Amino acid sequence: MTTPETVRPAPRAFWADARFLLGIALIIASVAGVWLVVASARQTAPVFAAARTIVPGQTVTAEDLRVVDVALGPAGETYVSPASLEPGVIATRTILAGELVPRAAVDGADAATTTSVVIRPAGDVSAAVTAGSVVEVWSAPAETDGEVGAPRILVPSATVVSVTRDDAVVSGEDVSLEVVIPRADVAATLAALAGDSLLSVVPVAGEAP
Repeated sequence: MTTPETVRPAPRAFWADARFLLGIALIIASVAGVWLVVASARQTAPVFAAARTIVPGQTVTAEDLRVVDVALGPAGETYVSPASLEPGVIATRTILAGELVPRAAVDGADAATTTSVVIRPAGDVSAAVTAGSVVEVWSAPAETDGEVGAPRILVPSATVVSVTRDDAVVSGEDVSLEVVIPRADVAATLAALAGDSLLSVVPVAGEAP
């Protein structure tokens, strides 16, 4: 008696295996993800960096900026670019030389809350005081008897625009500073200058550029 051969189902084609298809999909997705990351890293956009230190209240012009191509991705929209720079904007905070210029660091001229004045300190000025430094301005009023009154803080926080030293004067080094001060301090500062008060500047710790 012969036994009939057992009928076996035909083996499934390997490409029909769901696990195989899922593996192929994962490989494709991984390759595409890596490609997108590499492609986005290579894409750069032009934005502005400060060519020199820019102080609060200063009008930002093309001479103060230089164009750099950087890969910032979506964050690039938070920085000033050649396409987004509006004429006549001012700095609202100190922007150090080489720093990318954030849009939040500039505003329209009507937003200015500071102004600049020139002072001549009575004593020496620390070599640490440079453009962008934050200093306290102290005033010692001149008394009617020729004496000098007790010094007091005239401007708690002023930003230095420039420091000019003249070594040619006979009495020694003559220093003048252009500083940016809040408008609220302008009247007292002008009164001190007109009253021949002795002015001094002191660097604010931790606020050097």
